[in-house]
Amino acid sequence: MIITMPELPEIETTYRAICQPLLGQTIKSVVIRHHRLRWPLEAHWPLMMKGAKVLSLSRRAKYILVATTQGYLLLHLGMSGRLSLLPRQTPHQKHDHVDCEFGNKLVLRYTDPRRFGAFLWFNSNPDLHPLLCNLGVEPLTQDFNAAFLYQQTRKRKVAIKQLIMNAKIVVGVGNIYANEALFEAGIDPRRLSQSLKLEECAELIKRIKQVLKKAIQAGGTTLKDFLSPGGHAGYFVQVLKVYGKEDKPCFKCQSLLVGIRLHNRATVFCPSCQR
Repeated sequence: MIITMPELPEIETTYRAICQPLLGQTIKSVVIRHHRLRWPLEAHWPLMMKGAKVLSLSRRAKYILVATTQGYLLLHLGMSGRLSLLPRQTPHQKHDHVDCEFGNKLVLRYTDPRRFGAFLWFNSNPDLHPLLCNLGVEPLTQDFNAAFLYQQTRKRKVAIKQLIMNAKIVVGVGNIYANEALFEAGIDPRRLSQSLKLEECAELIKRIKQVLKKAIQAGGTTLKDFLSPGGHAGYFVQVLKVYGKEDKPCFKCQSLLVGIRLHNRATVFCPSCQR
């Protein structure tokens, strides 16, 4: 069974779905049913959040940040979490842990069977929050470019797949998308990052951006748990070329794809196409 946590395309899909309905709305009430997620939910948070007006929403790495007049809400879906926008009187189910009711009679519901996600309320500068302050560049921005990646590869003697999945360098390039981007770029995931030339870094940057953009357009990738706030699966799973396809013919050359564990991550590549 493949288990994978939501990555940047899934979080971006979630963020886009809740942004407009919640922007400018006021939190009328908060119900916490289970206090023990990855980090405990404090009993006084509902009182502090009540009456807060949503000023903005943003995504940073795999976090969604909701800025309000009274503080900040930081959300992370963990391994199996999801956010849903539902009518106010929708009955809750077993794994529905938190409800935020808004003035437009919608409820933002946090569901998480494994309870490994985060639902955090705080008042300090989000740029200094310990979960956010050490994150790397966003992969879809101009800061993530060939010169930047080439410079990072000179500093670290690690496999290139491990490097592009390091959130202190670049955020959101999860395992699925690292496999797919390296295949598209024709780069063996096991290669030492220091061996990449500048032009190879440029090609890899291009492919990472392409793969992530296509995944966002498809609503992310659903292998098991992920659903958008509207209850839709992510359809990028239908166009995966290597991830989860070990021992199947390569999309380009028909050679059998190879599956290995690289730094404890499922890694699939084509030994003929990826050098």
